[in-house]
Amino acid sequence: MNRIMNQIIKIEKPMIIAGPCSIESYDQAIETAKFLKDLGVTHFRGGAFKPRTSPDAFQGLGKDALEIHKAVKRETGLMTSTELMDARDLDIVYDAVDYLQIGSRNMHNYSLLRTLGEQDKPVILKRGMAATIEEWILASEYIRKAGNDQIILCERGIRSFDSYTRNTMDIAAIPIMKQETGLPVIADPSHGTGKRELVLPMSLAALAAGADGVMIEVHPRPEEALSDGEQSLDFDAFKKVYHEIKSRIL
Repeated sequence: MNRIMNQIIKIEKPMIIAGPCSIESYDQAIETAKFLKDLGVTHFRGGAFKPRTSPDAFQGLGKDALEIHKAVKRETGLMTSTELMDARDLDIVYDAVDYLQIGSRNMHNYSLLRTLGEQDKPVILKRGMAATIEEWILASEYIRKAGNDQIILCERGIRSFDSYTRNTMDIAAIPIMKQETGLPVIADPSHGTGKRELVLPMSLAALAAGADGVMIEVHPRPEEALSDGEQSLDFDAFKKVYHEIKSRIL
């Protein structure tokens, strides 16, 4: 597989990507996707392979989740994305989703970045949890130099000395990365804060700073989520965030 794209992706603002941290079942994913489509969201995200700090934590459904991604697209028509962790899984992930995502832990995985640079699908490149702006820029260059300019950068917060939030959202990085790379930049306030009550204000702050969109975690029942339930919005909460973003930005 070696199909090259050489044009920077164009985003109709604001791009809203939403869905569960992890795909836990067919019913959970379809219920969420149909809710999002009815609301007007066009991009669905859901983890298939989940890199977790603890090896005992839920690691995702893997290949089964990719089949569910196909069902989501087939039944709703939504654009889909999931994280690719291992180049050995490229073919099956490539066939299942529209956007390939590189998570925070793999931003420095340069062989994986080069591999995605040889593909013809857009890549969402999340900032490493302890990455400097320069390191993030150079990570994107690994993809671009391999031939793929279809990159969306995602600010998802960085580690700092403060433990009140899961991470510290670096809002200033958004206009900096747009200026330095010319690439679209979105923000992930769910991972950026780890607190569902901060998703709306940080979404608005990111968009006001020039972000082209946001990625938000949504779960039909966050209290039952197998991963990151504390930062996930239920349907009612997401509906309020969605309408607030639309009313303020458009």
